[in-house]
Amino acid sequence: MSREHPVVSVIIPSYNRSDVLRLCLDALKAQTYPHIEVIVVDDCGTEDAAEVAASKGAKVLRTEVNGGPTRARNLGAEHATGEILFFLDADIALDPDAVQNAVEILDAQPSVGALGGILLPESLMSQSLASQYRALQMYRWWMPAHRPTLELHAAVLAVPAKVFAEVGPFDPELRETVSSDYRVRVNRDHEVRLTDTVRGRKDHDATVRTILRKVFRRARLSAMDWRQGETPGDSVPRAVGGVLLLAAVPALALPLVAGRAGALVPPALVAAAAALDGTTYRFAFAQRGVPFGVYFSGVHLAVTFTGALGGAVGVLQRLALSRLTKPAQLLAAQD
Repeated sequence: MSREHPVVSVIIPSYNRSDVLRLCLDALKAQTYPHIEVIVVDDCGTEDAAEVAASKGAKVLRTEVNGGPTRARNLGAEHATGEILFFLDADIALDPDAVQNAVEILDAQPSVGALGGILLPESLMSQSLASQYRALQMYRWWMPAHRPTLELHAAVLAVPAKVFAEVGPFDPELRETVSSDYRVRVNRDHEVRLTDTVRGRKDHDATVRTILRKVFRRARLSAMDWRQGETPGDSVPRAVGGVLLLAAVPALALPLVAGRAGALVPPALVAAAAALDGTTYRFAFAQRGVPFGVYFSGVHLAVTFTGALGGAVGVLQRLALSRLTKPAQLLAAQD
């Protein structure tokens, strides 16, 4: 860094939920690193999030239309003055030393062009069984600190401003693969790291229905927007597990043609899928005991199946769209 104490611009895209935004901003006030500029980008919210942000001393920007967190992050970056851009979702409260640790890592490792943090296995506000499941699952699955990252997550991400200027902003045309696209772009000339010293608690969804709806949508859009260099589902074994769960559904009809032997196939496929993500299930039992572990296992199988189903639908939509666009491209070439 060019200065001993670089300014960190924390950029927070916000859409309503002023209750969790308040906790997010309070956590920033409690940071051990004092040189912080807080920018909240109100994405045409209908609640008082902008007023809450201003009352907490944040710089408040407003988008002209509701364009989603990617456009809001880019707008915040345009107005940031810090040497480090720290992108943070509004429903995450950082640990007090998170920003300090990010600054120290980026200073000590100048080859790092993007530094991702993790989410702790506890929900910020909601304490329903579903939110407890999601907190554990995302800690173990989406943002694992126990292995090298295959993915970035813009929810907790620190990037040197000079790297952001060099690589360019997040792609606003992408929907659910923005972070993976950014990882690929950063990796061309810089290293990408994940650290468990930059931590935060996220307010997770309170119902299984909401979780499954989001998982399906994100998997479908990710499959439609997939680009070379990205890893399906951030893990090939888990992607294979999802395929096995999908295969278990038509396999339910096997007893009609194969007798008793066919009846063994569906549970074998489910067991194989669970084994491919066995560390996640064992982690849940170890952390919360048998009753919650059983609940976790049922929900996790449903989430894995739903993600695979969404991915399959997205692949089919992608193939259909490619077939529709090819004739148009041929006609344009002939003209």
